[in-house]
Amino acid sequence: MHTATSPSFRQSESPEEAVEVSPRRLRSFLRALVPGLIAGAANDDPCAIGTYAKAGAVFGFSFLWTAPLTFPMMAATVYLCSKLSLVTGKGIAGVIRDYYPRWFSYSLVLSILIANIIEAGADIGAIAASLRLLVPIPVTGITIGITLIILALQTWSSYQRLQKIFAGLALMLFAYVGAAILAKPDAREFLWATVTPKLHFNREYLAMLVALIGTRLSPYLYFWQSSQDVEEERLVGRTVATSSDKLRTTAWHVNAGMFFSNLIMYFVILSTAATLFRNGQTNIVTAEQAAIALQPLAGHGASLLFALGIIGVGALAIPVLTTGPAHAIAEMFGWRHGLRRDVEVAPEFYAVIALSTVVAVAIGLSGINPITALFWASVLMGLLAPSLMVVIMLAVNDPRIMGAHSNGKWLKTIGWLTTAAVTAAAAALTWSFIRPLVR
Repeated sequence: MHTATSPSFRQSESPEEAVEVSPRRLRSFLRALVPGLIAGAANDDPCAIGTYAKAGAVFGFSFLWTAPLTFPMMAATVYLCSKLSLVTGKGIAGVIRDYYPRWFSYSLVLSILIANIIEAGADIGAIAASLRLLVPIPVTGITIGITLIILALQTWSSYQRLQKIFAGLALMLFAYVGAAILAKPDAREFLWATVTPKLHFNREYLAMLVALIGTRLSPYLYFWQSSQDVEEERLVGRTVATSSDKLRTTAWHVNAGMFFSNLIMYFVILSTAATLFRNGQTNIVTAEQAAIALQPLAGHGASLLFALGIIGVGALAIPVLTTGPAHAIAEMFGWRHGLRRDVEVAPEFYAVIALSTVVAVAIGLSGINPITALFWASVLMGLLAPSLMVVIMLAVNDPRIMGAHSNGKWLKTIGWLTTAAVTAAAAALTWSFIRPLVR
């Protein structure tokens, strides 16, 4: 007689064996989320945190609506970068090298390298300033020590251990959720602001909107994500991954990472809007200034959590900012590369990381105004983003590159709308420079 088998178990396994499979599958699923989580957290580097904090301090809850709006834009763009790399087995720089003029690819990668180094330097300055909030002693030596430890881990630690460390640093961003809770915002007011966008067509509001879009859709995130997808596949012995299951899993971890990134943005704006804006403290330029200002308004705990978040995400962002361009340059010149390789196997790749880190430390501790440095890095990133987005969209819709793995109508639509938004932001930024000259 045939006995029905429960759909929860395979015919060949007992219920006890099935119970053991479930946690294993759960662990596998959670591991798949780690790359997206790291990418999302790295996008919220100290410079970005400073932008969110200023948005909340100056405009209150007015920009909370941008978090849910930019989520699908980020998720679609980063997924397209991942898909491009999974199908071709190359990072963005490798695809650009093979299908576009060399002058374009060289200038793009060089510009990304310069902008990333400047931003890494500003992040190192933010770590130093935040450490001073916790340890009231000169912290130049501590900052250099932390940076050297990061460089040593990048160079000599295993890829799997690096991922665990990066994931732990990413989780430190939940400190901003705690800071927002301690700020005690009015729930009815901030929830209403989240679902009802309010646009103001004055220069200050539009400038902040451009800045937020720029931090959400930063080009360095695309290079990092694509290079890490290639690393992941080569780690398991594959050069390309085109199965539907793999692409679906990638979409899940990208969505999770970008959701996490936007969640942190939301809570940073929420915490500063509920405290600094309420008390008229709008002169906030950096994340560490926000941490200092929060203390008398939301308590020492909120200030401490804010500072810890800066240190944690800064320690994560620095290797991301230096490794992404190293991947791109190595692909451009055909060098062996990847954090899974030993230094002896890929010396040029690690030399680019080391040199970038040293220059970033020099910028961060040289006394150069970090806001000025960050400003010009942001300008460069903003001007690069439109051309890079156009190239990505053309590549992921090119049958020569993607073969049968074309994109659906909705993904194409969101991708091109994101490209339009990035282009509009860059145009607005450019006009803000030109306008004073033509008056």
